[in-house]
Amino acid sequence: MSWNWNSHGLPFLPGYTFQDVTKSAFHRPQTLVYRNGYTLPRRPTVGIGQSPLISAQLRLQEINDLPLQDPEPSYETYDMGQCEDFIPAHVALDKKVLRFYGYFTEDVLYSPEEQFRIRPVVLYYYLEDDTVCLIEPAVENSGIPQGKRIKRQRLPKNEFGAFYTWTDLNVATDLEVYGVKYHITDCDAFTKEFLTSEGIVLNEPEPLPSDPYNEKHRTKPLPCFTTQSEYDKMNQFLTMDRKVLRFFGLWDDSMTLLGGIHPVTIHYYLADNTVEVRADHESNSGRDPFPILMRRLRLPKSTKAHVVDSFPSCVLEMSKHEVEEYLSPKDFQVGQKVTLLGRHILLCDCDGFTKHFYQTEFPDMELRPVEWSKDQEPLDRKKAVPPYNGFGTLEDSLQNCLTLVPKPPRGNVVKQLNNEEVLHYRAKLESPNSIGEDRSFVLSYFLTNDMISIYEKSARNTGFMGGLFLKKTRVPKPGSSAENPQFYTPADLALGSTVEVFSHRFVLTDADRYVLTYLESIQSQVPLQTIDSLRRRFGLDGADTTARNDEEHAVTEPSS
Repeated sequence: MSWNWNSHGLPFLPGYTFQDVTKSAFHRPQTLVYRNGYTLPRRPTVGIGQSPLISAQLRLQEINDLPLQDPEPSYETYDMGQCEDFIPAHVALDKKVLRFYGYFTEDVLYSPEEQFRIRPVVLYYYLEDDTVCLIEPAVENSGIPQGKRIKRQRLPKNEFGAFYTWTDLNVATDLEVYGVKYHITDCDAFTKEFLTSEGIVLNEPEPLPSDPYNEKHRTKPLPCFTTQSEYDKMNQFLTMDRKVLRFFGLWDDSMTLLGGIHPVTIHYYLADNTVEVRADHESNSGRDPFPILMRRLRLPKSTKAHVVDSFPSCVLEMSKHEVEEYLSPKDFQVGQKVTLLGRHILLCDCDGFTKHFYQTEFPDMELRPVEWSKDQEPLDRKKAVPPYNGFGTLEDSLQNCLTLVPKPPRGNVVKQLNNEEVLHYRAKLESPNSIGEDRSFVLSYFLTNDMISIYEKSARNTGFMGGLFLKKTRVPKPGSSAENPQFYTPADLALGSTVEVFSHRFVLTDADRYVLTYLESIQSQVPLQTIDSLRRRFGLDGADTTARNDEEHAVTEPSS
């Protein structure tokens, strides 16, 4: 509705109000302008159809009502230090949590032992967003679902939509949440300091009431029996549950056909005095893939006298009536042998918990760890590899001994990526017959995989066909063993030296210029006589080589 409203004689009722019938402009005012290519906002001064704005009229009237007298000047100083920086609540109160301790009472129905039980809780109040998390500490073997009772959220205070805040929390007060009444008994030091600084007077802390069921059984006298009581077993289970002694030993099975010395791990469960033996097999060892060498059971140490000859041990299992004594922790001493179902196992070492247990329970027992390594095993994996038979390469033959499905051996990846060059030498066959004196060969050394190939040049009237004499292969040095061969390297290929290739002797007579350049780049890894033989071939000595390098460096670098 515009400012200039005209009823034209109609009553001022809904449906009878019209705008000015003489108005012809109904466009909205422009509020964006362009200046130097930038869009700038502009506050509208008129309404739709050039009608004046109500806010503009009121503002004009307020300006006209102002007094025309000048205000008195004020020369008071303004301290900029009094203005503190604004810090939002989620930054100032981040990671600040109030912690209260309390409990709630749970009624127990249809139980002659107890009518109610006391369940302690911990209340966390997050000052950042006024949320509350309620957690009940878990008690081991309680049989009651415990843990987080109420996840982090704002707790409703009443039916009018209000929520609990930190001002509603105090010690020795009740807090009713979702129909459960929690009684707060105490809080931590940070909570006390925070509430005191905010002007809240804290009540005196209260002790947590004791549970009637626990008090009844705590003061209940233990039963007395003339015979051995089953209560001891229950006490042993409750106190020693999940406490296991672990020993590392060696089982000597070298007397069998495929036997040897096998590392094993022995677990002694203190809850029920049972023993378990696990074999520590390596991958691809050919052993049984299941690590359980002996399942968990109680092992007899000695049997009664009348059972030795009459009991059929291969058919039936021994019961507690035939066993006189079972193995106990005092029978496992590190550094000594223990017999488990006919297996003699040497206890070499144990873990930290086992050492602490023996120092506490058996302080007189001396633990003597035995040092042992796999190299001491009589049938070591490396010694079990058969000797090299000469077929194929040594690496390929070794893969057939390590795995059932052989895989191609991996070479030096870094060397294969960095060295792609080939060193070429000219060689002559050393033969006692004068027929092969005119044969010419080219020996190529591949830096990628240290392999050598030999190609024979064809010549007329020699009676020998040229072509490939030796395909790419690694050539071992004469005198090296087949199990640990030593192969030729560029450091061994000096001009004038003899290279023995599978009972054929070749004398190196010439080489490419790149061979000298490459060997000078790795001069620290190559003997000096090898480099000198190449320098003499190209008519260079040490000084000439230095001058030639300086000359090439001066040519490649641009002049300043």
